[in-house]
Amino acid sequence: MRDYDRIRVLWPDHLGLARGKYLPAHLANQGTGHCVTTFALGYDRSLIPAPGAYLLEGLPDIWAAFEPTEVRPSWEDDATGVVVAHLDFRGQPYPVSARCALQRAIAAWTEIGYAPKAGIEFEAYVLQPDGHGGWERWRTPRSFVYGTGRSSDPTGLIDDITRTAWRCGFPLESINAEFDESQFELTLEYDDALKAADEAFLFRLLAREVALGHGLDITFLGKPFPGVAGSGVHVNFSLVDAKGQNAFNDPSADDGLSGLAKGCLAGLIAHHRALTALCAPTVNAYRRLQPAELNGYWANWGYDHRGAANRIPEARGAATRIENRVADGAVNIHLGVAAVLQAARLGVVDGLECPGPLTADGFEAVNTEVSAAPSLAAALEHLQADPALTAAVGDGLCQNFIANKQAEWQRYIAAVGEDKPGGEVTQWELDEYLMYH
Repeated sequence: MRDYDRIRVLWPDHLGLARGKYLPAHLANQGTGHCVTTFALGYDRSLIPAPGAYLLEGLPDIWAAFEPTEVRPSWEDDATGVVVAHLDFRGQPYPVSARCALQRAIAAWTEIGYAPKAGIEFEAYVLQPDGHGGWERWRTPRSFVYGTGRSSDPTGLIDDITRTAWRCGFPLESINAEFDESQFELTLEYDDALKAADEAFLFRLLAREVALGHGLDITFLGKPFPGVAGSGVHVNFSLVDAKGQNAFNDPSADDGLSGLAKGCLAGLIAHHRALTALCAPTVNAYRRLQPAELNGYWANWGYDHRGAANRIPEARGAATRIENRVADGAVNIHLGVAAVLQAARLGVVDGLECPGPLTADGFEAVNTEVSAAPSLAAALEHLQADPALTAAVGDGLCQNFIANKQAEWQRYIAAVGEDKPGGEVTQWELDEYLMYH
């Protein structure tokens, strides 16, 4: 490790939050314990006896440890290093850990001869104080989609995020203004799936903390504001074969896509509804997941079609990939990538047939009647009804996830009454999620 005086050891919890500790550098290699019952906490700090969280069994420790070679410069100061830890429980990988779930997904693909690669695209809104103790959209009236420079970034916040990310070694590919005022797209380069998820997990935290240093904030929440576009997370992935070639690419095929790619698409479509719960894990997510909104609502795929849940960008060769568009910014990145990889793998190993692509406009006409659930509660029911996906992702993790999210749903219903699918964002959602996502 470099000459740091402290290491910020972080790990993703069940909500996708970056938990951890600062450790003095001379002790950091020993790792550190954390209460496993963290995995029973709601956003409001309520506790439930969630499976795998040991609330009623003494609240024992999980152990966070890391590879010293993975410590990187922090955005905080030159004397701090930062790293993503893996979690063990009683000497074994903690089965509820999303990072462990991603490692299992990678191992499952490796067993059949492929190495997953991934690239993450974020969308987010910059916020400013509203003068009343809350937050509102950053005022950037000269902004426009694909805008750059001071018209979109009047105070240089995005410049600071970009250069800070590069200084810390993050593989930031691009940043630009997105569709609505104060919204941005932030894209990371492709890499091995675990490394890509680790990078995305840390970069999202970097962006928020740099913004807070400017007196602003960034929210990745799927639908923080009515009447404007939601914010998604696009999981791009491909598979590399034993020869180091992109196994999704097939120059002999009319469309350049291999049978392996078609099998992955079949799995993503077959498990779309259950996958949605893991990728859109909040009450708020279902304000964004609506028809005709250019997101992952419909269980379909298309050639370079942003109206499909699974888009095949035009590029072929080494750049051939599937872009899954279901997730939003509250997704646990490690869990989202793991779930996408496992759903895709099930399509291959189960020999599922890939349906035809979306060729209609995607607004008034689509090619399927299968859609995302109308609410978090319904999505959880779909997840429970898909034992193949829950077993692949991890039964222990999914049981913990479902219990925590059912409790979250009950808090919402208790506060607002009956849910209105596709309705306006409620104050409860902003209070529950905005400060964390």
